[in-house]
Amino acid sequence: MAGAFITFEGTEGSGKSTQIALLARRFRDQNRQVQITREPGGTPLGEKIRALVKHAPAGVNIAAETELLLMNASRAQLVRELILPSLKAGEIVLCDRFYHSTFAYQGLGRGLDLEMIKNVIQCATGGLKPDLTFYLHVPIETSEARRHHRDPSAAPDRFEQCDRSFFQAVEAGFLEMARQEPSRIRTINASLSMEEVSSLIWESVQEVVAPGSETD
Repeated sequence: MAGAFITFEGTEGSGKSTQIALLARRFRDQNRQVQITREPGGTPLGEKIRALVKHAPAGVNIAAETELLLMNASRAQLVRELILPSLKAGEIVLCDRFYHSTFAYQGLGRGLDLEMIKNVIQCATGGLKPDLTFYLHVPIETSEARRHHRDPSAAPDRFEQCDRSFFQAVEAGFLEMARQEPSRIRTINASLSMEEVSSLIWESVQEVVAPGSETD
């Protein structure tokens, strides 16, 4: 049984983590082996990069180009250490963000050259593309409200501190990528209830992933 690589994209507060967990549960109910991972991160090296890029004081004034290269260093390790071996073993890989976030955040958000970004991503991924990508779309106002209701004791990371214009540019980037690849990038209205979003995702998954066997 062939593996499948499914990624989740969206701005902050779109519910990616929740939907990944729900989808993993559905697959496991079918006796499928599932790997859940995230970007940046997912490997010991990648998690150190994540901490540096998102939280460490040393990363406060990080240049956009440095951010791009660190994100893709984490990605290169994740692809080779976890994603490719898991797919080869016939497992389902669910990833919270992949290269679409780089185009949206470092490209549209930070204003870096998109052709340069494309070349860096190609090096990091070796040409690997997700079988299916879900873009969980929520209005900017909803994203802001959800972020404000998170644990108040947790300090916002570098991206969460960006202003509305940054996230508007990121949103435009995601929408344009979804418009260009509607068969592979599925836009989901993440303002719906958790259950409704989960059902829409599962419906789309059936089109690209071979069914497993249900447990009793």
